[in-house]
Amino acid sequence: METRTILLVDDEERILSSLKRGLMDEPYNLLFADSGKKAMEILEHNEVHVIVTDMRMPEMSGLQLLKIVKVKYPNIVRLVLSGYTQVGTLLKAINQGEIFKFITKPWKLEEDFKGVIAQAVDYYNLHIERDQLAKELEALKAAAAVK
Repeated sequence: METRTILLVDDEERILSSLKRGLMDEPYNLLFADSGKKAMEILEHNEVHVIVTDMRMPEMSGLQLLKIVKVKYPNIVRLVLSGYTQVGTLLKAINQGEIFKFITKPWKLEEDFKGVIAQAVDYYNLHIERDQLAKELEALKAAAAVK
């Protein structure tokens, strides 16, 4: 199976460094961005399967980023990593960005983060497989209708 690509977005360099160290032995291609703008540039030039973003960032919030990703790249699985856990903001993120999971800071890498990333990749893989099977079924139906 193809190696999946994870894009991690946070304006705090120490968070990105920590994630880089913690995930370097995992079977993913890892990309890092320190802003929503840089994340969008990365998305334009790379196939990304999972995005994990902080909520509170200057210039473009994580919610703004995820709303754009939802429209432009609907197959990307979207996750939030944030210490900002105000209920109203959480609900907006979940409802408007269609978030797969919300991970709170501080996180436990082994117990929380790695497992959620693996779940997100599995979720992506299942959706791709479902879409492929649906296309194959449509092709079979079309072929049967011609006979």
